[in-house]
Amino acid sequence: MRLKDKVAVVTGGAKGLGQAICETFAKEGAIVIAADMTELSYQADNVHGYVLNVTDVAAVQDFFTEVVERFGKVDILVNNAGITRDAMTRKMTDEQWSLVIDVNLKGVFNMTRLFGPLMETNGYGSIINISSVVGLFGNIGQANYAATKAGVIGLTKTWAKEFARKGANVRVNAIAPGYIMTDILKTVPQDLLDGFAKMTMLGRLGQPKEVADATLYLASEESSYVTGHTLDVNGGMRL
Repeated sequence: MRLKDKVAVVTGGAKGLGQAICETFAKEGAIVIAADMTELSYQADNVHGYVLNVTDVAAVQDFFTEVVERFGKVDILVNNAGITRDAMTRKMTDEQWSLVIDVNLKGVFNMTRLFGPLMETNGYGSIINISSVVGLFGNIGQANYAATKAGVIGLTKTWAKEFARKGANVRVNAIAPGYIMTDILKTVPQDLLDGFAKMTMLGRLGQPKEVADATLYLASEESSYVTGHTLDVNGGMRL
């Protein structure tokens, strides 16, 4: 098992991509803490649910303290929690802008500014930030979301330098998924889904397990010489 005896924290772990990541990590031997705004809707060996709002600085600090006291270490952090509040720029409200920035960008910062230094002190760790194809290419009606997902890539490159600068084996990478068949996409009309599929070189949409497998690679020793990288998991999407 590739993650035997590792402790992993996954935000947004209650469903969708987060659930797929948690289940994949657990099958590979990790102890997984799935942090989300809601309780887990599934059961999996070695997956522990924790209700957490990543925008709440005090709550994140309490979560960090509890996890370290209970498990003694954290080897892997997956910053997956994210939301959308789409609107054209001229119609986007302050609330829509601020909420997406708070969850998708500030939330990633809140988690990593605690767990990153812990990994640096322990001399080992892997941080994986879930970005998006939209952070690379932009998308109409998603100025707020695109800004956060591009920002996550900038944070990834910065933290890859910061946490390894004193010789610690701490790697920081990002994944940029394309259109993945999560519950959100299941509400989209079929003709639009068909259009998204045609935008990819592989001619289909992705599955959560495919993103989870890419995350597993970056979390494991198989990617021991990979850091500061953004891995596209989008079927060859062309925007």
